[in-house]
Amino acid sequence: MEWWKTATIYQIYPRSFQDSNGDGIGDLEGVRSRLGYLKDLGVDAIWLSPFYRSPMKDFGYDVADYCDVDPIFGTLADFDRLLEDTHRLGLKLIIDLVPNHTSDQHPWFVESRSGLDNPKRDWYVWRDPAPDGGPPNNWMAFFGGPAWTLDERTGQYYLHQFLPEQPDLNWRNPAVRQAIYEVMRFWLRRGVDGFRVDVMWLLVEDALFRDEPENPHWQPGQWDRGRHLHLYTEDQPETRQIVGEMRQVLDEFDGDRMMVGEIYLPYERLMPYYGTPERPGCHLPFNFHLITQGLPNWTAENLRRVVEEYQASLPSWATPNWVLGNHDQHRLASRIGHAQARVAAMLLFTLPGSPTWYYGDEIGMVDGVIPPERVQDPAALRQRGVAGDQGLDPGRDPERTPMQWTPFAYAGFSTVEPWLPVNPDYPERNVESQDADPFSMLSLVRTLLVVRKATPGLLEAPYESYKAPEGVFAYLRGRVGLVALNFTGEPKTLAVPPGEILLSTHLDRYGVVENALELRPHEGIILKLS
Repeated sequence: MEWWKTATIYQIYPRSFQDSNGDGIGDLEGVRSRLGYLKDLGVDAIWLSPFYRSPMKDFGYDVADYCDVDPIFGTLADFDRLLEDTHRLGLKLIIDLVPNHTSDQHPWFVESRSGLDNPKRDWYVWRDPAPDGGPPNNWMAFFGGPAWTLDERTGQYYLHQFLPEQPDLNWRNPAVRQAIYEVMRFWLRRGVDGFRVDVMWLLVEDALFRDEPENPHWQPGQWDRGRHLHLYTEDQPETRQIVGEMRQVLDEFDGDRMMVGEIYLPYERLMPYYGTPERPGCHLPFNFHLITQGLPNWTAENLRRVVEEYQASLPSWATPNWVLGNHDQHRLASRIGHAQARVAAMLLFTLPGSPTWYYGDEIGMVDGVIPPERVQDPAALRQRGVAGDQGLDPGRDPERTPMQWTPFAYAGFSTVEPWLPVNPDYPERNVESQDADPFSMLSLVRTLLVVRKATPGLLEAPYESYKAPEGVFAYLRGRVGLVALNFTGEPKTLAVPPGEILLSTHLDRYGVVENALELRPHEGIILKLS
């Protein structure tokens, strides 16, 4: 079985993981210094958010050079050492690929905007103004405001689905495709094991540049982009052809290289990104439905629905994947509380396929406290410019605060004030303290990953629904194991076949169960069936 079909992927936001040189910003050498921790945690692969050379208008998602490391993170030599040590420990390394847009300081865009007749003009999406001199159409950016900015020198608008400093590449241009495929080859030759492809579903826009229809549910004061239905800026048919071409590039290399695609779409539009057995596409189109549908309504009944609708939608030959947090979503423990975060961990690591875990969730990190004057997130700052004092939302900064390693100054992340404030709870909530506590969240995640690998049914057996009382979500993994999760603050009793408790989320009981399983409040159990 290919490694990625059951791998636990651990996402690292490099700015916030470990500072090795005392500038308050995490870096590649800092990640390398913590590889032993990741190996002991039990994960299989590391996903690094962007570390490319960048003006940092969107903290690395505005790439100025796809084939170099930004000095704040280190050097290419540092990356090579990190990759070598990652592989030496038996781990895989996945890196972010940001193909939808570049920085406005990328040499390609500098050339493109230099004149209408420049050979790279068509590498980006340029359009003449509307008859009234305004933007070419009504498309809106994710970070607020129009998705078009006028270049006064050439008299045309360029498209940017995010910041104006992040112009969109023109993926209808074959030269652009080949340039990005060469970027992929550059890193694959260095030995990376795959890519997480940023905003995969946005690569191509409508060729006719039609206005998007109004969203009848949008209300003034809500997110700008939400005012339209995105028929012409998302999930265009040509996008899946491009994903197939990316897959072909990966398949040029040995060693089961793979890609994960960032795709926020409903099931019926998500599944085509897998491709077909004859013409495969993305190995793992990200399944965000535990976040988008599960976390807002964290009940046993809703989670069962989310999981079983996804399982029913999945092609028979495709590999499922699951995720409960990332650098764009509020922290798991902040959304459902620490007791249920333990239940959520058992859910994530016992469902079939490949789970992705966000750094710090293994110690129950919560959303950081960000004073208004310390906000860094460009999306939040841009919205603040639009909304004034009503726009003081810290955006995505709370889920990006520094990793909490120790109870000492700056949580062991740095020797100086970090780029974002360390969460005030770090003296109590940190790796060092939880490492010494056999009942901690960290101990639970480590044990879960041991049990996951030691119990063949949890890796390979199919999912089967199991009848449970209200407030309990239970399922079989083949006929080997039963998982029972209590989503309530009340004790519950579940009729079960004879078996042996392999693990409780409370980490305090094992032993034989005959016919009834007593679940305590907020308890999850893995039962090995006799």
